Formats: sequence, structure tokens, C-alpha cells
Amino acid sequence: MNDLEQKYEKLIEYLKGLGSVAVAFSSGVDSTFLLYASVEALGKDNVMAITAKSCSFPKREFDETVAFCESRGIKHEICESEELEIDGFRENPKNRCYLCKRELFEKIGDIARKSGMNAVVEGSNVDDEGDYRPGLMAVKELNVKSPLRAVGLYKSEIRQLSNKFALPTWDKPSFACLASRFVYGETISEEKLSMVDKAEQLLLDMGFRQVRVRIHGNMARIEVEPSEIERIARKDNRERITEAFKEYGFSYVTLDLLGYRTGSMNEVLDK
Repeated sequence: MNDLEQKYEKLIEYLKGLGSVAVAFSSGVDSTFLLYASVEALGKDNVMAITAKSCSFPKREFDETVAFCESRGIKHEICESEELEIDGFRENPKNRCYLCKRELFEKIGDIARKSGMNAVVEGSNVDDEGDYRPGLMAVKELNVKSPLRAVGLYKSEIRQLSNKFALPTWDKPSFACLASRFVYGETISEEKLSMVDKAEQLLLDMGFRQVRVRIHGNMARIEVEPSEIERIARKDNRERITEAFKEYGFSYVTLDLLGYRTGSMNEVLDK
């Protein structure tokens, strides 16, 4: 048995030890894999998926959570979670993710307890420990379990195992909530979240796989994979993107020459 197989066996044993679980499910690579493993370990009767629905979670992602659970007969609950109503969230402080995760996991925990689930689990992996992740503090405070981190799984390994188990998310681009596109301290509004959502959807529709549209006041800063910078900078694409983004409400449209990277808004923080 190789190292990856051993980690998966450890994950299955870890989940079996919990008895029953509610999985915080976003349809991303990590939470989809965790939900699959939970069903394999515990059976469908002892697993439920819980998805938060809010204006910072694109409809395409929400629809994927519904489709995945329906296709596999997994119990699925929807948690209405409007971040903009959380005290202090709109102001986008440095601990914004903590405020959101604290409120979200409290709601998920309530649903889990009422449904008789022993534990709430979430899909952070070992790679998440290397960036500024205040949301993990809320996970710890509320005793939410992080099985993938507990057994030492990295993102690349989760993708390998997802491919092995024929999960549709094995090569899905990474995603984070739309609030992460805002500069710390800039007010988050439903209007601006919608601007970002439309802008990213356009880039996805144009065939760019891994995208971010960061918002700085009325300026959009586009991140795509470095290998796609030349293509997005072509005259026809520049003109199409600029025209559309201005219709969405942006005054200026820029391209980040470093390309896509996770947590680029954290680069200005004093850690």
C-alpha cells in the first residue's frame, strides 16, 4: 500500500470513528471528496450534506451541490446564510472570514444536531495551513472536524484520489467565496458581489478555467493562469471583456501580470 492509499484508509477510519457526520458541502474539490469518503465510510444513512446559500455563493456552484447529491441519493439540506447581515461583515475587516465561518458553522451545527448527526466536518486540507485563514479559528472554536487535514492530505493528493474515484471535481478549478475578491476595508455590497460574479462568469464562458476578478473600488483586477495571459490580452478578448465589465459597473479593467494565485488579497497583510 502506497502513502496515498494509507492516507485514504486513515481517512476512512477517522470518519468511521465519528459515527455520523454533516458535511459542509460547497461542491468544491475538497468538500466533494470529503462527502464521497464520508458516504463510503459511514453509508448514506449516517451522512448528510449541508450547503449555505447566499449572495456570495454563485448560482452555478449551488446548482452543482444539488445535482451531485441528487445523482447519488445523498441527504442534502440548504442553510440560508446571508453574510451581509453579520455585524461587521460589510466593512470587510481582516477577520471577515472568521465572522462568516463562525456564523455559518453555528447554523450548520444546529441543523446537524436536529438531524441526529454526531459531528460537523469541513474540507480544509494541509495546504490551507500555509495561508492567512482566520476561518480556521472558527472551525476550531466550534469543534468542527477537519478530516482531510487530520490525516495529512494535500490538495494535489485529493485531486489524485478524486480522479481515481471518478469524481467530477477532480480537475475543477479552485474557488473561494466572492467576498474574498474585495480589498480589506472596502465595503462589501450585494451590487458589487453581483458585478464580480458576472465578470467571472464571462471569463469562464470564454474558456478561461482558473479565474479571479478582484475588485478595487471601481477597478477590476483580472487574474488568470500565467499560461493564459497572452490569450486574454489579445485585442478581441480585451475589447469584449472591457465592454462587458463596464456594463457590469466597472470603470477600469486591469490584468494582473503575475497571474492567478490563491490569497492575493493577503499579500499586503502583516502576518
